[in-house]
Amino acid sequence: MFSNLNMDYREILLKYKLHHLLVWLLFFAGWFYFRNPNYPNATVAVQITAVKVSILAILVYFTNYLLIPVFLNRKKYLVFAIVYLSSIIGLGIIKIAMIMHLLQPFFAIPLRVFDNFKARAYDNIIPLFLLVSTGAAAKMVQQYIISQKNLAAISREKTETELQYLRGQLNPHFLFNSLNAVYFLIDKTNAAARDTLLRFSDLLRYQLYDCSADKIDIAKELVFLSDYMHLHEIRLNQNYEVELKKEGDFSGLQITPLLLIPFVENAFKHVSHHSDQKNFIRVAVRLTGKSLHFSVFNSKEESSVAFPGWGGIGLANVRRRLDLLYPEKYTLEIKNEEQLYAVTLVLQADEISESLS
Repeated sequence: MFSNLNMDYREILLKYKLHHLLVWLLFFAGWFYFRNPNYPNATVAVQITAVKVSILAILVYFTNYLLIPVFLNRKKYLVFAIVYLSSIIGLGIIKIAMIMHLLQPFFAIPLRVFDNFKARAYDNIIPLFLLVSTGAAAKMVQQYIISQKNLAAISREKTETELQYLRGQLNPHFLFNSLNAVYFLIDKTNAAARDTLLRFSDLLRYQLYDCSADKIDIAKELVFLSDYMHLHEIRLNQNYEVELKKEGDFSGLQITPLLLIPFVENAFKHVSHHSDQKNFIRVAVRLTGKSLHFSVFNSKEESSVAFPGWGGIGLANVRRRLDLLYPEKYTLEIKNEEQLYAVTLVLQADEISESLS
């Protein structure tokens, strides 16, 4: 019971960032306790401490959640340094001005920010720089630890996938030799059967050999999708419309192998079977300036509910794979309407690695 209570408290702390509030309260208490003994009274001391904590908090969050992700993580070091130092100096001057404003009623002469600025900068801006830099360093260490965990998870995922694949793998040479034998047994006048067998052979070859790499040319992945859709289209009657549209120049771009096929498998598995109207599966792949758009639409029965699994790979596994391989670099939108099931995956272009060939 107590372990469950501890877990609940941890979840609440993480969800509402209460540990952040606790840190700032500790900063406030520490600065107030070690305040300048020359402050006129406790009220002014509280106000000055609040100014110090507020300015520090603004700079820490501005640096950790904007400057680091937008500039430092994208290797824009010069821009990061300029904005980082400018923000510390600017808010440091604002901090000095606010403190002097609070102290002004207790002085007969006007207090000016830039009078004796060197000493004031030493007392205010330099400590601010050190504290914010410490927070930024902690954030970068946290990012490094998370990235290492993600890399380890990707490695485990790949190993598990390869083991599962090897357990169910037929001897490739035996398989392809058998397919070749069957191909030559088919009557030469039956071009459709021969073409279908060749496509099936290409599908197996792609999965057995090409997909062992971490990345594959998008063009090859789309050929695989096209062959897969063609094979399924053969078993459907004329009341089904199967379509693959491609838009953009995919040359020189790569993607994780078999990333897109689960969505197409799901569409064929759950497509409607109306006899009085068209049933359809439409796949669209579009490369625009900064993103790859992949959409799958299929008609469905009105009585169908949300689909619990996807042909051997559940939705949870698909999302997990995307989270590991393209963290915060993709969007996945799923619509389950009365007569339509639609999936749209968008990958940011900078995450589609350039081909080295």
